[in-house]
Amino acid sequence: MTYVYDFTEGHRGLARLLGGKGANLAEMTRLGLPVPPGFTITTEACRAYLRTGTPPPALHDEVSAHLAALERRTGRRLGDGTNPLLVSVRSGAERSMPGMMDTVLNIGLTDTSVHALAARSGDERFAWDSYRRLIQMFGETVLGIDAAAFEERLAHAARPTGANDETELTAGQLERLTGAFKDIVRERTGRPFPQDPREQLDLAIRAVFDSWNGERARLYRRRERIPHHLGTAVTICTMVFGNLGPDSGTGVAFTRDPATGRQGVYGDYLPGAQGEDVVAGRRNTVPLTELARRGPRAHAELLRIMETLENHYRDLCDIEFTVERGTLWMLQTRVGKRTAAAAFRIAVQLLDQGLIDEAEALRRVTGEQLAQLMFPRFDAGAAPAPLATGIAASPGAAVGAAVFDPATAVARAAAGERVVLVRRETTPDDLDGMIAAEGILTARGGKTSHAAVVARGMGKTCVCGAEELTVDVAARQLTTAEGTVIREGDILSLDGTTGRVHRGEVPVVPSAVVEYFEGTALADADELVAAVHRIMGLADAARRLDVRANADTAEDAARARRFGANGIGLCRTEHMFLGERRELVERLILAGTDRERHAALAALLPLQRAGFTDLFAAMDGLPVTVRLLDPPLHEFLPDLTELSVRVALDRRDEDVRLLAAVRRLHEQNPMLGLRGVRLGLVVPGLFAMQVRAVAEAAAQRRAAGGDPRPEIMIPLVGTVRELEIVREDAEAVVTEVEEAHGVRLGIPLGTMIELPRAALTAGQIAEHADFFSFGTNDLTQTVWGFSRDDVEASFFAAYLEKGIFGVSPFETIDADGVGALVRTAAAAGRAAREDLKLGVCGEHGGDPESVRFFHTVGLDYVSCSPFRIPVARLEAGRAATAAP
Repeated sequence: MTYVYDFTEGHRGLARLLGGKGANLAEMTRLGLPVPPGFTITTEACRAYLRTGTPPPALHDEVSAHLAALERRTGRRLGDGTNPLLVSVRSGAERSMPGMMDTVLNIGLTDTSVHALAARSGDERFAWDSYRRLIQMFGETVLGIDAAAFEERLAHAARPTGANDETELTAGQLERLTGAFKDIVRERTGRPFPQDPREQLDLAIRAVFDSWNGERARLYRRRERIPHHLGTAVTICTMVFGNLGPDSGTGVAFTRDPATGRQGVYGDYLPGAQGEDVVAGRRNTVPLTELARRGPRAHAELLRIMETLENHYRDLCDIEFTVERGTLWMLQTRVGKRTAAAAFRIAVQLLDQGLIDEAEALRRVTGEQLAQLMFPRFDAGAAPAPLATGIAASPGAAVGAAVFDPATAVARAAAGERVVLVRRETTPDDLDGMIAAEGILTARGGKTSHAAVVARGMGKTCVCGAEELTVDVAARQLTTAEGTVIREGDILSLDGTTGRVHRGEVPVVPSAVVEYFEGTALADADELVAAVHRIMGLADAARRLDVRANADTAEDAARARRFGANGIGLCRTEHMFLGERRELVERLILAGTDRERHAALAALLPLQRAGFTDLFAAMDGLPVTVRLLDPPLHEFLPDLTELSVRVALDRRDEDVRLLAAVRRLHEQNPMLGLRGVRLGLVVPGLFAMQVRAVAEAAAQRRAAGGDPRPEIMIPLVGTVRELEIVREDAEAVVTEVEEAHGVRLGIPLGTMIELPRAALTAGQIAEHADFFSFGTNDLTQTVWGFSRDDVEASFFAAYLEKGIFGVSPFETIDADGVGALVRTAAAAGRAAREDLKLGVCGEHGGDPESVRFFHTVGLDYVSCSPFRIPVARLEAGRAATAAP
């Protein structure tokens, strides 16, 4: 196995092997762009290291061979005392993980080679600045020294001189600072800073491998659903220096605005800096136009390269570059992370430019992004004057209590509080707090800072570079330019679309995208809405899956229809028995005589019928699947403890009789007890009443000129005999109603598949069912042996932390377990009955990843809550156009 590839040997199709960084450096090399020479250690080597704890035996010799070739190509030797070669060691996984793993620059500098670097560059200050950077990065990344130790010493060095930061320190001051940094290494590790350049390189490679399993990297992968087994590649690249005088610098550029999607050149430039300085956010950057003034030749070449890369990748490109004494070098490119709004705009722009086709345009956006665009936005007319205005790094409306460290953000969010994380600048160690927060506010950094890049990737609202604010983490407060103080716990509102920061809670209004779906905004209301309209049209034209709604009222049904529903996949009839009607069900269940039971049924029938009539009117011409009463019996009975207390205090005959009945019907585990089809079989007349209400409502709508299309679904069937009995009774009722009203209703009768036994005997059940609807919520509970209400609050967090779950199986379908039963039941059902309609009505029906799974299984429709219908429509279209 080959573990090391030269940049000239790879291409972007090898991202799984070379990581995104290594594959894209190879691709730029193939395109003839100015990439410093180097080589990449593969993810295979990392995985071998993580399995055994040691690098593969062949790796050392392969690195030596490629290092020797690099030395011949550059005419320099690693750490040489006369003409030193310096290299960077950087991580690069297959999936982009900005700031999550480790980088070490200037490998090869020693007490000897620093003097050679000073002589060769003619700049002693630059040499000592590079050496102190190496010791600081190596100390933190490789040796595990707390970053604060170096930062405190750096601040101490700058304070007596009046310097604002390290850029104002002299060569002599930097030399003394380097000595102080070496003292820190010796004090904290018990050994001196390594003076063997090859030892530096080998230790840095191992540190990058180890960083794959660092806490922040694992947290980020869990958040972004990146598999833990992939491993990272390591790129070793010849150093080029942006800290080599006024005609040098480093920057990050985007071929389009990653926040809005608008076309143009966007980015940040930092003169006299090395690569990590830009994303660190400790120094505020300048716009790329400043590079045009300082280095017009490099700027013009950068623009040409950006156009080349966007046309080559056919997408927004995120580019890292360095200018060394007027010469441009490309250090990285990748398909850039972007906000949800930018994703939709860019997909349509590229489609109109002819760079991508319609199928690819659909693949460029996601249901998660569409859901983000449907969140409310601030009401600009009701917003007070802003405290400050920063850079609109990631759009959205975030409201929460100001907190000043990630641990507090996590703790307060876990207690149910909304928080806004406020920092001078963020670092990768802030990731857990960034995830917990509603929004992120920094006083420093630009659109390419760590806070901005990570927030955009997560869809978090972020305002960066609010320079008017002074953030005092120790005092746990921020101060505005006018002297207003915001203390921890005070409420802030962040407008990530405008960059404004407001004190207090700003009212919100529906997003323009929701207004479009509601029909209150035109499809061309603005550029974003027009892009969403265009993409949704492509999705609807491409999708095979219908998308229905889980809706129980005419109001929900009407909204679902506006949002593009193809019908109702789940009407939960128990929701028609809430409030005052609950007492009628209680009377039915506790009825001691036929007369009492018939009286209760007679009272319920017109109420049910009216509800169905309104529902059928709202969904006229579309299918409405009515699930017969399903919830556990205890939901319709008085609380046992409360009733016992009542009887103990006042022994009314009615309460005593009720208590006896409740005790008789009490269940230890109601979810697995008397519910669903079992309740319909045990309580005479219950299901018949509901079927009659459906049929009579349909007949009334038909007589009124409507086109009702009801479907009746029998819940919790575990054996075909249950279905046979209920179906026979239901057909008799429907026939009776048809004859009484002189109509042919043709109501399909089907069942929910929500028990493992039903899935395994689906072939038998299908012979007596017109359709299956998979109840994946209960199917997940019964397959896993979980009670959802209990386990999500008890051990799910630990399971996610340990990687047992990548995501909750109640959020995304467990394809290997629950999904296997769905696949099995679908195949068996269709084998027994070719025209069997198949759908899913659990909330998985609105989850993007689950929708794609249901498409591959061959279901006919998914059903979800009304608000998630657009997401399901989009994902159904994306599933139909997925690359084979």
